[in-house]
Amino acid sequence: MSPLGIMLAIVFCSQTVVGVVGNSFLVFLFTFMFFTAHKLRPIDTIFIQLAWANFLLLLIKGIPQTMAALGLKNFLDDVGCKLVFYLHRVARALSLNMTCLLSGFQAITISPNTSRWTRLKTRTPTYIIPCSFLSWIFHLIVNISIPMRAKGTKFSKNISNLLDYGYCYNSADSTIKVTLIAVVVSLPDIACVGVMVFASSYMILFLKKHHKRVQHIHTSRLYLRAPPEIRATQSILLLVNTFVSFSSLNSILVIYMSFKNPRPWMLHSSNFLAACFPIISPFVLISMDSQVLKYCCVLREALHFLPFLVSPVLSKEPSPS
Repeated sequence: MSPLGIMLAIVFCSQTVVGVVGNSFLVFLFTFMFFTAHKLRPIDTIFIQLAWANFLLLLIKGIPQTMAALGLKNFLDDVGCKLVFYLHRVARALSLNMTCLLSGFQAITISPNTSRWTRLKTRTPTYIIPCSFLSWIFHLIVNISIPMRAKGTKFSKNISNLLDYGYCYNSADSTIKVTLIAVVVSLPDIACVGVMVFASSYMILFLKKHHKRVQHIHTSRLYLRAPPEIRATQSILLLVNTFVSFSSLNSILVIYMSFKNPRPWMLHSSNFLAACFPIISPFVLISMDSQVLKYCCVLREALHFLPFLVSPVLSKEPSPS
């Protein structure tokens, strides 16, 4: 085992562990708040789906990458490779879709209270669950062709026309066919990125106007404390900018690797960039969203009082004779 392989295994394993812990904590937090009859915001429905998508994205790709870096390359058959490619693509698309939905929902939430916007703002929360459900169904169907070209390393005899991804192979089709497939599959992603850019631009302009309105306030306490909707907007803007930055760099590498057999450093760089947003996402929400911070405080208090609630029950149990 080479030192480079050990270093890559440590990096991929660290990314997977940190990201899985962060996103699973977020899923547990919202689930706990729901089952303890606390009122959740409509946007929390998007947060929990984003956390689930990021959790799957890291788990499905992180474990095979770590094993391949350690030199274990014959642990997936054709079915395993197809399943990994398919679920990874669906999770990645859903992560993009939920981030797009977040930016659009927040842009509508902070819009002016005019007659035109008020009607849309009151109806938008009821559209979140149907839109989310359609997103899951859409990406499960659209990406059904992705795993068709994946092949396991055990049964890939002729690798001259295959792209090596470390733990699986992918068929290297003709340039025209690859381009056509890439364009069709990428159209929903391009549309989501367009919506995110438009919504982010609107939110940035809104924050600038808000900053100008509060400039005349000289009291430091009032000036530094932003309203909850402003803090939520800032956190979503940070999420969107992080996603667009890492996704753009990764997309360039992925497009290039679709036409040529990827070099090892390109493959490792692409894998590293693809995992960055799912890792950062939960910690951005936990640290910047004031409502998520309140949820964390409620959970901490509940865990603090749990031993006091359990001890009387245990004391009442009959002792063995």
